Amino acid sequence: MPRAETGALRPIPTAFIFLAAFAIHAPLLLIKLPLKSYDTNFHIFFASHYVHHWFEPWNPKWYAGFSQTTYPPLAQQWLALVSCLTGLDMAYMVVQLVAILLLTFGVYRFARLWVDPRAASLAALASVFLGAESFLVYSAGQLSTTFAAPLYLNAMPYLYQWARRGGWRSFVKGATLAVAAAAAHHATLIFGSLLFALPVLALSALDREGNERESTSAFVVRAASAMLFVGVAIGVVLLPFWIALLKYPVTQVPIPHASRASYILSPEWGINYFVVPYGAVILALPFILLRGSSTPRLRPLLLGFWLAFLLGLGGTTPVGRVLLGRAFEVITMERFTYWATLLALPFVGLLAKELIDRFHTRAIVGLTLAAVASCAVAVAWSSYRPADASDLKIDSVAAWLNRDGHDRYRYITLGFGNKIARLAVLTDASSVDGEWNSGRMLPELTEHGAGSLTSSKFFGKSGLDALTAILHHADRYGLKWVFVRDPYYEPLMVFAGWRRVDNLEDRTIYVWSKDDVPPATPLNAPQMPPHWQGLMWGILPIGSSILAMLLLLIPDERTRYQPEAEPETVRQPAAAEDLVLGRTLL
Repeated sequence: MPRAETGALRPIPTAFIFLAAFAIHAPLLLIKLPLKSYDTNFHIFFASHYVHHWFEPWNPKWYAGFSQTTYPPLAQQWLALVSCLTGLDMAYMVVQLVAILLLTFGVYRFARLWVDPRAASLAALASVFLGAESFLVYSAGQLSTTFAAPLYLNAMPYLYQWARRGGWRSFVKGATLAVAAAAAHHATLIFGSLLFALPVLALSALDREGNERESTSAFVVRAASAMLFVGVAIGVVLLPFWIALLKYPVTQVPIPHASRASYILSPEWGINYFVVPYGAVILALPFILLRGSSTPRLRPLLLGFWLAFLLGLGGTTPVGRVLLGRAFEVITMERFTYWATLLALPFVGLLAKELIDRFHTRAIVGLTLAAVASCAVAVAWSSYRPADASDLKIDSVAAWLNRDGHDRYRYITLGFGNKIARLAVLTDASSVDGEWNSGRMLPELTEHGAGSLTSSKFFGKSGLDALTAILHHADRYGLKWVFVRDPYYEPLMVFAGWRRVDNLEDRTIYVWSKDDVPPATPLNAPQMPPHWQGLMWGILPIGSSILAMLLLLIPDERTRYQPEAEPETVRQPAAAEDLVLGRTLL
């Protein structure tokens, strides 16, 4: 049995942490705050396609047709399933809430590898108020990132147990959780998983060195077998994704993104991508560096955190460009900041524990205020600088497209921002614009370093060149309708030979048309996945998550707990039963 602890010296009960996460985030999700974020409507758009075409990943609504196999589907597939009961908007909130609750379990179990139970429980409680989590949920809307990370964190302790001691239950549980996480997000798979897995692998090697009974060869075989099996399983589950990536790599001109800026030269982006996500964790940075460097067992975790920290600084340092190469120009860097804060939480829990031991009530009050402020600032930031600050209503636009055969032609919007994803959900008409840059293959778009056509003016010459090219090639794509909300674009429309034909929303949106444009026809795109890929895409990713849930019901291997006098700054390797999902040590 564990060592008896009383009062404030006990680990925080898991039920309390779970309740705190629910109490903080459920009301914010119930009022649908994420709907004004950058990417929420993007995920809802992908999910809406799975609702109607589960086994057909070819989506004709953007870019005159693109393949959704270019984006791992797990989060959107769960959203589609839940929407059958709640509708798409509320389904998004439910899936996001589950991800937040899973994060508390994952942080506790991951932190338990590095620190004692009490510090790990404090780390889990800190995750509820983590600025980076609130930033990604309410400002960035990155559902796949916040969905995949908790799965990886929950997988790491099982893989640690397998590498250290063996045990097939730990192996299959850790492997299936890792595969399910990979099916949720490709960037977390390619970059984030290494930041979590490599420190844990190094930790298992360090712990093995203290036990002469364990052979080096057995450890190497177990570690290599885990990596090989998980790699092969991920390759099979996401086979259509790898095929699309290899056959049609992203070769378009890089699109600028503020997360790659220098936060020193552009302090407004430093606030957005550094101060807001880190919050009070900034105050813990000296402790993280000092304690992590002085404690051998914590050094792998420190190295993982430090690497993610530097990459998250974007263009502030040359590290990102040097290590990532061209990938630096393709991915956004705020996800590295998110992973860095997760890797920092075991240190934060350890610091909180030592402050409470020393200062008691004063420390509890100070830590509570710091945590609440971090969460409150990140949530308030989503309202202060929302991605969608307008009250634009697009129902009338969708109704116009859906009547009188207007949906036989393609359309674009100008000045709609990220409402284009919401519009695509509401109409059957197809567009040559979209928000998923890796899915677009039209040469008029890939040859210019600009994002969505609807926001062309914000990309300068590149954006206007892309828009002009599309307007002049309207006949090629059956593009007959342009919905203009921003008068800035009207001279360009006139110059390109378009004319006004209607207006909507009290003359705030004008419909422009071009004569003699033929109806849109499906493009003979080589990127269209064959039927067998659609079957794999509809079965294996969602199946991997269901299998993981079923396997977690199997009891873990039981090992006898040996109470030991743990040092203040480091803990002994966790017993297997201590790593069971959701278990609290009392």
